[in-house]
Amino acid sequence: MIVVQPTLRTERLILRPFSLVDAPDVMRLAGDRRIYKTTFSIPHPYEEGMAESWISTHQAVFYEEGGAVFAVCLANGFLIGAISLSKAGPFNRAELGYWIGPEHWNCGYCTEAVKAVLEYGFTGLGYHKISARHFMGNVSSGRVMQKVGMIREGVLRDEVVKDGRFVTVVLYGMLGFEREC
Repeated sequence: MIVVQPTLRTERLILRPFSLVDAPDVMRLAGDRRIYKTTFSIPHPYEEGMAESWISTHQAVFYEEGGAVFAVCLANGFLIGAISLSKAGPFNRAELGYWIGPEHWNCGYCTEAVKAVLEYGFTGLGYHKISARHFMGNVSSGRVMQKVGMIREGVLRDEVVKDGRFVTVVLYGMLGFEREC
């Protein structure tokens, strides 16, 4: 039996699997330098073909139980970002990652999407723990993690390299039984 990645719905959003027809919008959104500056792995410049290549990996990741990647869309279907859970190691954990196009920042969309994906991660995928990280200076992303009830677990000094410099990240986590019912 083939399991299909679900579509999640919130009050204002539809979180659905990406399709190759989303590639132009992904390229436009992810290509914004502000997205690059706040994420760990999105390149800049975001070149032609990168979106198609990235989207083409999602189905296999889901089928191989490596996590799930969702297109974050407004209720009218307009794509505004991405959110994912990636299986992390052998101990039933996942890492949460997300980005929202800058023109939709400070509207609560990210918090709304994170709540839905955390619930799916714990109940649908059965993860015991979900973690998330943000660059030390990215206060907005940290605020999203706090709003959804994630606990700050630590500061990882010089954890990653961005633009040739070591960057400190802040780690948050949530256990399945800690979430709001």
